[in-house]
Amino acid sequence: MIASLRGTVAHTGPDSVVLEVAGVGYLVAVTPDVARAAHLGDELHLHTSLIVREDALSLVGFPTREELTVFSALVAVSGVGPKSALGVLAALSVDQIADAVAAEDDAPFRRVSGIGPKTAKLIVVQLAGKLGAVAGGGTSAAAPSAPVALEAQVVQALVGLGWPERTATEAVTAIAAEASDAERTVSGLLRRALAHLGPARAGAARG
Repeated sequence: MIASLRGTVAHTGPDSVVLEVAGVGYLVAVTPDVARAAHLGDELHLHTSLIVREDALSLVGFPTREELTVFSALVAVSGVGPKSALGVLAALSVDQIADAVAAEDDAPFRRVSGIGPKTAKLIVVQLAGKLGAVAGGGTSAAAPSAPVALEAQVVQALVGLGWPERTATEAVTAIAAEASDAERTVSGLLRRALAHLGPARAGAARG
């Protein structure tokens, strides 16, 4: 695992840099702001995430550990890949992301290129309560949800994704009894509920 790189900027692109470390050049995807600020010959330190795919290995880098932490949280959201997560961090600061999640406001995410309304809603729901440690603002007021409130949040998320409230309530009731303690979070129950409902039935619900 490559957790960080400190080296000399050997090349810059619109959204990437090449860092030369001990004679090896590492291509790292970064936000446009980081790429513009990087100058050939400068020393640059980036906190990195190694993205492993069947056909490629790629690095994504950030100047701060807080940005890396938020990136890791974003790519864990259903439907958000590394490129989309990097796009969110290019458009919004860590504090802006945390404040939007705390306020349950998906509008800032909908304005990010490549993030649709349903994915924006999922970001808000699945990151709820997870960003208080990496940013200030209103996130410190977030408190763990009680079990009843937790299930209600999942129902609300499913309704926001286009499911009828009755169908969403029945699905959450069905999966809540079987969920393990580790799965009793908004994101955990939402994943189980979506699997229970299935993509074919989702299409029927929206039709």
